[in-house]
Amino acid sequence: MNIRKDDIVIILAGDDKGKRGKVLRVVRSEGKIVVEGVNRVYKHLKPSRRNPQGGRLSKEMAIDASNAAMIDPSTNTPTRVGVRYLDDGSKELYAKKSGARIRVLSKPNPKYAKKS
Repeated sequence: MNIRKDDIVIILAGDDKGKRGKVLRVVRSEGKIVVEGVNRVYKHLKPSRRNPQGGRLSKEMAIDASNAAMIDPSTNTPTRVGVRYLDDGSKELYAKKSGARIRVLSKPNPKYAKKS
């Protein structure tokens, strides 16, 4: 899964289709992500010592990572992403549509550098 915390994604399926938001949390073991303002549910709280009033708390729940697409930094549209090695041997995540770099994944490794 190439999505990480603080990435901006757009929702592709479900009730919140078309919404954009920042990724708050990634649950790798389940393949899910929690996106700000997406898939909000009410949690009903009983009155307690900590919360004497009780009531309803609105919170975001996890959605499947396949229902979200990363945003291309250059065109500001949804895109698929790929991984490639650069000439110096460093690895980067890039947008398939425009070829723009999204982030560097590893520092230069001479094993993957192009021989000149």
